[in-house]
Amino acid sequence: MTHTIEELLTLAPVIPVLVIDNLDDAVPLAAALVAGGLPVLEITLRTSVALAAIEAIAASVPEAMVGVGTVTSTVEMEQSINAGATFAVSPGCTSELATKAAGFELPYLPGVANPSDVMRALEHDLSVLKLFPAEAAGGTAMLKALSGPFPQVRFCPTGGIGPDNMLDYLRLDNVMTIGGSWVAPKQDIAAKNWQNITSLAAAAVRKAASAND
Repeated sequence: MTHTIEELLTLAPVIPVLVIDNLDDAVPLAAALVAGGLPVLEITLRTSVALAAIEAIAASVPEAMVGVGTVTSTVEMEQSINAGATFAVSPGCTSELATKAAGFELPYLPGVANPSDVMRALEHDLSVLKLFPAEAAGGTAMLKALSGPFPQVRFCPTGGIGPDNMLDYLRLDNVMTIGGSWVAPKQDIAAKNWQNITSLAAAAVRKAASAND
């Protein structure tokens, strides 16, 4: 079943942004996050095993919606689709990537950091965007400012977000979900402490539920 990017971003309040160094960690890591209530996963193309990790998760963890992150070229986008990625995320937004994603009918979340970036994305009918790097780009103040000229745009802010400030973002009307790496700490992955990762994911889901309180 193919989902739109809007549908994917409503499935969980946090999208884990994952750097996988060891291929053997891919499936148990994905399973641990799904068990904690976070089924939408972004596997970043920052390691040599990233594409293989996407393929392994897509084949072995059917409950996971596995996507690819740090996509900076159309070649990477094609490779990710072949590996089984169900959506793509970029740190920025280029016309070439937007056009390629549309041609593949691939749910695409491009990164933006300012109004000009947003306008470029809107030229390609992309109105669900990643604010990145969120904290460095102005954080919640930037998102509030962008809501005026761009009321139709919804965001997944990523970068510098953790349990201490996640609710500040999730309480904004133009934020659909957030991206973060704190739910899968490097030390827990290295120690194969999957239970703690499940606990961190579940805690994030519980905390996010209080955003409407």
